[in-house]
Amino acid sequence: ARVTAQVVYYFKAYFAVTRSNDEEVSFSVPSGNFGNVCAGHIARQMGLPVRKLIVATNENDVLDEFFRTGVYRPRPETRHTSSPSMDISKASNFERFVYDLVGRDPAIVSKLWKEVDAGGSFDLSGTPYFARVEEFGFESGASSHADRLKTIRYIFQNYDTMVDTHTADGIKVGLAHYEAGIPLVCLETALPAKFEETIREALGREPERPADLAGIENLPQRFEVMEADAEAVKRFIVVHAG
Repeated sequence: ARVTAQVVYYFKAYFAVTRSNDEEVSFSVPSGNFGNVCAGHIARQMGLPVRKLIVATNENDVLDEFFRTGVYRPRPETRHTSSPSMDISKASNFERFVYDLVGRDPAIVSKLWKEVDAGGSFDLSGTPYFARVEEFGFESGASSHADRLKTIRYIFQNYDTMVDTHTADGIKVGLAHYEAGIPLVCLETALPAKFEETIREALGREPERPADLAGIENLPQRFEVMEADAEAVKRFIVVHAG
């Protein structure tokens, strides 16, 4: 449901940067779980004139590896990075795109994901399916911590705008695939205030916080330690939902 809800963002952005339906627009999307960029794929399938869908990953570059090589190889370990929402090594929404890529054949998708679920990988590089990646407009790239710092500094110094670490990944990779004359939209994903440590490292200053987050770290924290038991969780929700 969340993926389909995000489709409208692509239409809204397209209309904001174009004057004619004859124009094409490229989108760079910070991605770990492939949800947001999958929405862009759906928008393009619906007829939105999207030239490129640029998948921007961080050091957890499973998706980048696939779009470059045709090999989908989830890692046994996920690397902790300064763009943590993208710290994913097995993208749950990616299966939706592969379904389209293989001609919407559920038997093929089932076979591929049996390999993945067994801890393996699959390779489409020598198949007609991988050739369709370009047809669907996908390109990709990866970004590092050093790239994030450099991009945050560049955007702040040149545009007086502070971006978060995930958006920085998107901008870095997006600019690497930029085509003159084609508007490029990078989807912003979070507030810089959520990543104060990296913002301080990049800019030597604190990020601005929304007023309702001022002093949030000084407020009391409330939590309940529970057993990993579904029924216990259900009971807790029933008791506290009111």
